[in-house]
Amino acid sequence: MNNEATIQDLMDSLPAFFSPEKSSGIRATVQFELSGADGGDWTVQIADQTCQVVKGNAGTYDLLFQASARDVLDIFYDRLEPMSAYMQGKLRLSGNFGLALKLFGLFEVDSEKMRRLRSK
Repeated sequence: MNNEATIQDLMDSLPAFFSPEKSSGIRATVQFELSGADGGDWTVQIADQTCQVVKGNAGTYDLLFQASARDVLDIFYDRLEPMSAYMQGKLRLSGNFGLALKLFGLFEVDSEKMRRLRSK
């Protein structure tokens, strides 16, 4: 059995990993379109120093984040640097690039927290 977190585990846990103190003044809708095994669409709403994640496509977004589910997990497990993924074409972004630069800093996620997701 694989002990790694799935994309669903990650998306379910994003609000708990969110750092509200770092999000002051940010109001954004981020659409994740993830391909491959366990892929799918998720909408992340950041507003009033809160984070909500809903499965599905919001229709409108400030930032569209397209990648394979595997590459996103690799980013959160610290096996793939987000900028490298972008430069290699593994991560495609549309919309507010300034928001993209801030996005990963809004979440306190490391490989240890990711490992604990599957042990719950």
